[in-house]
Amino acid sequence: MVNVAILGFGVVGSGVAEVLATNGAHIDRKVDDLLRLKYILDVRDFPDSPFADKVVHDFSVIENDPEVNIVVETIGGAKVALDFTRRALMAGKSVVTSNKELVAEHGCELLRLAQEKGVSYLFEASVGGGIPIIRPLNQCLAANEIEELCGILNGTTNYILTRMIRAGLSFDAALKEAQQNGYAEQDPTADIEGHDACRKICILASLAFGRHVYPRQVPTEGITGVTLSDVAYAESCGRKIKLLGRAMRRPDGKVCAYVAPHLVDQENPLAGVEDVFNAITVKGNAIGDVMFYGRGAGKLPTASAVVADVIDAARHKDEKKRMFWAEGGEDVTVSPAGLESAWYVRAEGTGEQVRAAFPDRTLLARAGAPEGEFALITEPMTRAALDGRLAGLKACSVFRVLD
Repeated sequence: MVNVAILGFGVVGSGVAEVLATNGAHIDRKVDDLLRLKYILDVRDFPDSPFADKVVHDFSVIENDPEVNIVVETIGGAKVALDFTRRALMAGKSVVTSNKELVAEHGCELLRLAQEKGVSYLFEASVGGGIPIIRPLNQCLAANEIEELCGILNGTTNYILTRMIRAGLSFDAALKEAQQNGYAEQDPTADIEGHDACRKICILASLAFGRHVYPRQVPTEGITGVTLSDVAYAESCGRKIKLLGRAMRRPDGKVCAYVAPHLVDQENPLAGVEDVFNAITVKGNAIGDVMFYGRGAGKLPTASAVVADVIDAARHKDEKKRMFWAEGGEDVTVSPAGLESAWYVRAEGTGEQVRAAFPDRTLLARAGAPEGEFALITEPMTRAALDGRLAGLKACSVFRVLD
């Protein structure tokens, strides 16, 4: 028998318990053993839950129970969750998590500890919710040198941008609607400022390129500066605004990673990804471009990915599941400042200033544009070169254009 303990009985943790109970017979056949939920750790009691008899409040009960084989960590954050994960691995238990912050900050250490103890540390649900991406990167695409990862990695921001584009809602109105529908937290900072997408691109880059990429090494810009004016100008040139996380391997082996809004051509598959859906494109030197698409969050989609990892850990309970990357360092990444791209610019100035700064560029148009406002798409250049062109103009919005 394989016994499981869940740490944290919130949205994802309760979803994991539900999937284990609902699909128990199917899961047992997949594992070729009996897989059972033994404990749920939480500070609260759940007297009305069908799992009330499994709730404990002291992690040491789980830590010291030799019958617990797999610990599912859905607490979140990188404090208590880090302590419990370390202790579980040290006790010889495999750990499965959906905790993107923990993996982005401490993945290298925890993978090494799991390897030393002969157990598994798995985190499919930490990126893309229910979308399979970690396992395909580690296994299905293992024959490739990964050249680039790019994707819509946060469902909340994608929902907000979709409502701005589709319904003409302002950013504030779209955010409020997202909160009312349960897509955004009351404190949406991690989503709208890009921190969530940053953690996810760090995990993908670490796995794809072999060394730990830390969130502090990834310049990050959210969507709070996107306006309906920008949405209209983008539409006028056949593009949509999307928040993208990108990571590229340069010829010298260094990683260029960042998170920022982009103008995406409507013919690009990423432009058609709407509402709370996510999509991740991977470019390999053998396979070319592939895309993974699906619901990036939600109780049962995320629980689906967690339980898939539980099944994988159960199948490998007598052997370690090989997944790792090397330690990071300041030599791993390089700033995107040197990355040339076309830019979308919305600014204020005189016609003479505009023509002097951007000769031969066609201006974009939108209904109701005030006098003195202009917008255009530049030729490819670095941000420093663009800033030089913008001297003397009042820049309102500046976004990269996805090439």
